[in-house]
Amino acid sequence: MRNKSFVLVSLNCKFANPATARNRSTLSAHVSFLLLALLLACAWRESKSLVQVLPPPIVHNNGAGEECALIIDGPGRSSLYDYAYHLLRRSAEPTAYVSRTCITYEAVNRAFIEASKRIFVSKPPNEKWRFEDIGAVGELLLDITSNLAYTYGLTTEQLDNLLPLLDTSKTLIRDVCPAFLSNVQCKAGKYRRFDGLCTNLEHPSWGGSLQPFVRLMTPKFADGINAPRVAVSGRDLPLARVVSQTIHPDEGFHDHAGTVMVIAWGQFIDHDYTLTATPLDPYDRNDPEECCGRLPQDKNPYCNEIIIPEDDYFYRLFGVRCLNFVRAFSGVRPGCRLGKRVPFNLLTGVLDGNTIYGVSDEYANKLRTGYAGLLRMNPVFEKYGLKDLLPLKLDIPDEGCTRPNKSMYCFDAGEIRVNEQLVLTCMHTLMAREHNHLARGLALVNPHWDDETLFQEARRIVIAQIQHITYNEFLPILLGRNVMQKFGLTLEKDGRYWDGYDSSVNPGVLDAFAAAAFRFGHSLLPTAVERWSKAHKFIASKRLSDLIRRPFDLYRAGVFDEYFMGLMNQVAQAMDDSITQEVTNHLFKKVGAKHGMDLVSLNMQRGREFGIPGYMEFRKLCGLPWSDSFEDLFGSMPNETVRRYMSIFEHPADVDLWSGGVSERPLPESMLGPTFACIIATQFSNTRRGDRFWYELPNQPSSFTPAQLREIRKTKLARVICDNTDLIDTIQVYPMVLPDHEINPRVPCKSGVLPSIDLSKWAEYPQQTYQNPFVRIYNTHFGQRL
Repeated sequence: MRNKSFVLVSLNCKFANPATARNRSTLSAHVSFLLLALLLACAWRESKSLVQVLPPPIVHNNGAGEECALIIDGPGRSSLYDYAYHLLRRSAEPTAYVSRTCITYEAVNRAFIEASKRIFVSKPPNEKWRFEDIGAVGELLLDITSNLAYTYGLTTEQLDNLLPLLDTSKTLIRDVCPAFLSNVQCKAGKYRRFDGLCTNLEHPSWGGSLQPFVRLMTPKFADGINAPRVAVSGRDLPLARVVSQTIHPDEGFHDHAGTVMVIAWGQFIDHDYTLTATPLDPYDRNDPEECCGRLPQDKNPYCNEIIIPEDDYFYRLFGVRCLNFVRAFSGVRPGCRLGKRVPFNLLTGVLDGNTIYGVSDEYANKLRTGYAGLLRMNPVFEKYGLKDLLPLKLDIPDEGCTRPNKSMYCFDAGEIRVNEQLVLTCMHTLMAREHNHLARGLALVNPHWDDETLFQEARRIVIAQIQHITYNEFLPILLGRNVMQKFGLTLEKDGRYWDGYDSSVNPGVLDAFAAAAFRFGHSLLPTAVERWSKAHKFIASKRLSDLIRRPFDLYRAGVFDEYFMGLMNQVAQAMDDSITQEVTNHLFKKVGAKHGMDLVSLNMQRGREFGIPGYMEFRKLCGLPWSDSFEDLFGSMPNETVRRYMSIFEHPADVDLWSGGVSERPLPESMLGPTFACIIATQFSNTRRGDRFWYELPNQPSSFTPAQLREIRKTKLARVICDNTDLIDTIQVYPMVLPDHEINPRVPCKSGVLPSIDLSKWAEYPQQTYQNPFVRIYNTHFGQRL
């Protein structure tokens, strides 16, 4: 065997190769050991330069023989461990030297072992993963990522695009990786899963619950991996509360077309899309209130408090200098891949009515009666002949609920925030009633269907109705005709199919949508929520802050209908940078308290800890001009708003996405400015194109017949309200817009302008309709209140 040498360029010294030297009888084992020790000492001194001369690794696919888990070209540094490993295992033949970094599986395992000493992860029995368990795995992977990034000097681009390519299934990480993130078995079927998995057969995790939010662009973390965003100068951004009180004061402007129903439907849809996984108090499952006023060692480790300045115009009156806030858990990418911090979503990433049904089989079963396909309801008004309310929340009664006493209960539904504010509770109640209304009708036309079939078919229709109302009534008001057409959001007509499904489109929720853009409705919130009579006359109002987490007004007979009349008749506030003090000073206010939280500050803090880039980055992404000067923003938003930004921000690129987005002047025929319109339209485009179960699609097991599709396209929110309230008998055709005699007239619920769905199109045996005596008995005794 020829003599070979290994050259350390930076040290300019030459050593005999130990692998060759061991074959020489003249070199003792002791000398070999000393030679290796000297070699390692040299390597330790100049570890940063080792990457310059590493030989190209020989990558094997036979497990123990693997050398490189990931090869990264370009400048970098390699660890001493990896250098010695490659030196002692490399081929005996001469090889060319190239500039590259080689990360071994052994190095990943060592980082895993180190991280496991700090972060405890245990696989739950039967793979029943709670989101806290997923968060622990996410923190472990983030720790490993930070270790490797520091060890190898990885750049931001390498962290974004290359490190996630490393196959962690060949490392110790596989032992803690949830099976549903790497080994999902799918088969085509008529009904979608509750957890959203298998929405895409080629990418089973896309659209599923417990999945990371989808990044629209590279996140901006202060340390490149984890720390919340800072200014482009490297200094701290203005305090979230300073942004709130400076840029978003309560000036009380109103929009003269949109009603509060826009907010109600928007929040209902938002809660179908997004729920960020954050640490919760183990008792009441609300955000832990253990950040402010505690010693560092006593705080929740996820605390990221909102600091209140001393001169705050409101909170200084009560001596408040801090608001509680916790960061989101770090998520787990499919296959437990490594990378920067990414928060994750507890809900599905598709529009599938999980607000009504939940995101797991177990939760859905808890909400069902077990007969006739019905959801559980509370017949509290049965003696009055009025429709039912949602069932009582008995399992964790204080979850998302402020109860005045232990005998009072909030409501239960498919989404835990059902009691967040009374208007949202009304929407949940309406759609649960609609499910039972449809299940009851389907039982009449198909008396042979069992409970499961009735439930799934009613659920399938309700989901289609939610999708249709959202794209046919809500988005046109929100985005306008031009944006709808540009992003392919315009629905087909009659019984025609829309064959636009694309398996390469991930329908998952965008981080910028969840943390900023779809929070546009905070600008529309009214100071008070009104009740109106069936004759469309104002009755009374209640402060919004008094209805948050307190939906108890609904226990008074007839009040449900009065609130719905108010939603359709009360004008929403304008879409602008003005936000009501009901949510900037009194959010989640406790009974008897004089102050609460600040929703705007929460928005700022959430966007920053998500690593959401600034407003200017998204303007550029959406084809708008970049601005290095605040003066360039004149015309894009009110002049006074620009001057306010100049007073607290160093550079336009520092402005938070949510703040800049709500401050933009709206597009023609739209409620939103161009940046938020772009982000929201992108999300809804992905939702439609990336959902295999989308209601307009042909040639799928879940596809409706052309006749059924015609019936679903008759759906109007006004019809749903008429069918599921007791007292309302006249209503404008489009409840999200104020009534107008010519373009949006009020019509009787019984008029042909608001046709009902003809469920006979779902009949399997039409000639047997209405012949089952059980169905007649059931309808007679129970149908009236369902």
